[in-house]
Amino acid sequence: MAESVYKVIELVGTSTESWEKAAKAAVDRAGASVRNLRVAEIVELDMVLEDNAVSAYRARVHVSFKYEGE
Repeated sequence: MAESVYKVIELVGTSTESWEKAAKAAVDRAGASVRNLRVAEIVELDMVLEDNAVSAYRARVHVSFKYEGE
């Protein structure tokens, strides 16, 4: 098997509805501009608070993709 190299990028997705939708937003956006996505790892979840209430969910996601070429 040939050796492979992968790049890992960090993204933050947001949603007003859930952490799951926030993570999906990050992956969906990455998939629109980066080919060969391989793995997404949620590394942190947090919330934005406004007036003592949750206004947004945020998911910090590491996404890897395979380098192409020789």
